[in-house]
Amino acid sequence: MSLAMTEAVEQRRSRAPALWPNVDRSLLGAIAVLALLGLVMVLSSSVSIAERDTGDAFYYFKRQLAYFCLGTGLAFVVLHLPLASWQKSNVVLLGLAVLLLPLVLIPGIGREVNGAARWIPLGVFNLQASEAAKPLILIYVAAYLARCGEAIRHRVSAFIPPLLALAVVGLLLLMEPDFGTAVVIFATAMGMLFIAGAPLPWFVVLAAPVVLAGWLLVIMSPYRWARLTAFVDPWQDPFASGFQLTQSLIAIGRGEWLGVGLGASVQKLFYLPEAHTDFVFAVFAEELGLLGVIVLIGLYGLIVARAFRIGLHSIRLGLQFGGYLAYGIGLWFGMQAFINIGVNMGLLPTKGLTLPLMSYGGSSLICTLVSLALLLRAGIELRLATVSAQPVARRRT
Repeated sequence: MSLAMTEAVEQRRSRAPALWPNVDRSLLGAIAVLALLGLVMVLSSSVSIAERDTGDAFYYFKRQLAYFCLGTGLAFVVLHLPLASWQKSNVVLLGLAVLLLPLVLIPGIGREVNGAARWIPLGVFNLQASEAAKPLILIYVAAYLARCGEAIRHRVSAFIPPLLALAVVGLLLLMEPDFGTAVVIFATAMGMLFIAGAPLPWFVVLAAPVVLAGWLLVIMSPYRWARLTAFVDPWQDPFASGFQLTQSLIAIGRGEWLGVGLGASVQKLFYLPEAHTDFVFAVFAEELGLLGVIVLIGLYGLIVARAFRIGLHSIRLGLQFGGYLAYGIGLWFGMQAFINIGVNMGLLPTKGLTLPLMSYGGSSLICTLVSLALLLRAGIELRLATVSAQPVARRRT
């Protein structure tokens, strides 16, 4: 390499901001601890069912570990991409989400499991389109708010583009059907609009029809209504409609203060259905008790709090896209964790939503890690902008 080329490379390196020293370490640490806890709990909760179904007690753990490695690799790439590149591509990414969602409905492409067509087989990996759609839609909404945030606060017509996009996505999700994801995406987007300063009267008027439509979908759908009635009093039919919830409550109750010990759960031994996916929290509570639950909820709370902090300070510094995206990821992450834990504890009807970073599932884990990488990137750009905004004299001291 010539001397001139070497000097040019060194100049580019010197101008490039240091990435890792600017990472939010408390946020990264909470993500890492949750992800590792998730791997441990997938191993603990899936050993029996994996042995029965596949003959390999570590089958689900090995697959989850592979998903974790893939998700971490993708997150590493995303962490090095500036948010501006995602902001510029927001309409394309929305189009990708709208393209993926109907693919699962096409015979021969989509894969149906338990009466729901949500997966696209990709060889050794099944992509759940609704999981991939979550970050793509949040990117679009954040970019729209960064571009039209002022209009949202003054013109009701500014609501039309995001609401139309949400309506299309919601309709496609209900066709799968995936009512839980539709609720999470809509509620998260509405939360982002509210944070952007949407007037409360307009917000209520526009959101009310959607809430009413959701309620009608529940009462007009026999299986959704059955879930709701079973949730109200699962002990009325503990061996049929209320079986899953009663077994979950038994698991949580057995945990008491300190738990029965890691790996010592009884309910995961074919009593509690979906013990390694939707109801992994119940196994966690049984094995690690109330103390473990408090730590787990604290980790989720820390991630949400850091997301909101990044969002608040980013918007104050004029980093509108990064700020709204951080708020959106924090709302989605916290809401999905709250719903899953609420379902496990009998506070909410069953939704079929995973516990972020904890439940078994490749699409959920990978898309969550990528989304959290976007959040970490927003934190990095906030810190760099904060340093550059400081007076030169102050930075020298």
